[in-house]
Amino acid sequence: MATSGLPHLPPLDGAAEWLNSAPLGPADLRGRAVLVNFWTLTCVNWLRQEPYVRAWSRAYRDDGLVVVGVHTPEFSFEHDVEWVRRAVAARAIDYPVAVDNDHTIWNAFDNHYWPALYFVDTDGVIRDDHFGEGRYEQSERVLQQLLGIEREPVAVDGLGPEAEADWDNLRTPETYLGFGRGEDFASPNGAVLDERRAYELPESLSLNQWGLAGEWTIGVENVVVDRAGGSVAVRFHARDAHLVLAPGAGSSIPFRVLLDGEPPGPSHGVDVDSDGNGVLQDGRLHQLVRQNGAVRERTLEITFGEPGAEAYAFTFG
Repeated sequence: MATSGLPHLPPLDGAAEWLNSAPLGPADLRGRAVLVNFWTLTCVNWLRQEPYVRAWSRAYRDDGLVVVGVHTPEFSFEHDVEWVRRAVAARAIDYPVAVDNDHTIWNAFDNHYWPALYFVDTDGVIRDDHFGEGRYEQSERVLQQLLGIEREPVAVDGLGPEAEADWDNLRTPETYLGFGRGEDFASPNGAVLDERRAYELPESLSLNQWGLAGEWTIGVENVVVDRAGGSVAVRFHARDAHLVLAPGAGSSIPFRVLLDGEPPGPSHGVDVDSDGNGVLQDGRLHQLVRQNGAVRERTLEITFGEPGAEAYAFTFG
């Protein structure tokens, strides 16, 4: 097949650091089938895709496959290599990861999505790509074609935040909390940028609305708790509710989650207990709710026991 008109694997230069590997480039990878996976550690779509990428790396490594992860940050705190390193450890990622803090590799691919997969043949030609979740069996078939093998797909079972979304009951979109992209903010008197002020929750939240209570500063990409007892609430319809959080200058910030004003009980997520208690120590996505039983519209409220917590976005599944 002619390859002159197809894109080739671009240089993988410009990474701030490489994890699990020395720096790699097209010359190092020539003769190997390569799967390039763009991700960012707070992306719920990547988290739900990752068990497949991890399984493919392990299943086909001896057949000649090299998976290269490229971590390109969305939020500013994701530039911290330590948070990336912790995410790599938490997800048991053992393949090479380029820490693409300046979006250099992202731009070389002209990529626009998290997650994104690029399928590269042994001659360095990009033969296929896929953006977002899904298409797992077809993607695995593409890998097998690049490797010249044929076998049954590997079994994958995502757990915790890696579990596939309950798409039929997902009626609330990703909800950004910063001034730059925030929508459906329902606290009275509206939001003020970069000013510490007291907010209140409205008497009730409509579906997909959110609000603040207590003292907060609303920044461009996040909201920051300025005084202990500050809370953020959202009205949602989904099985799972997550919140991207970072501890700021703090090292350990306790928080409490209530669901319709009560402890979540068996509907708690992996990052809280049945009484709704959790501790913010890492900058990452935190799973707060996984509804037990029938999925219905609920109000989630999370209250922080210390100042300094940074909240970026709710995501749902």
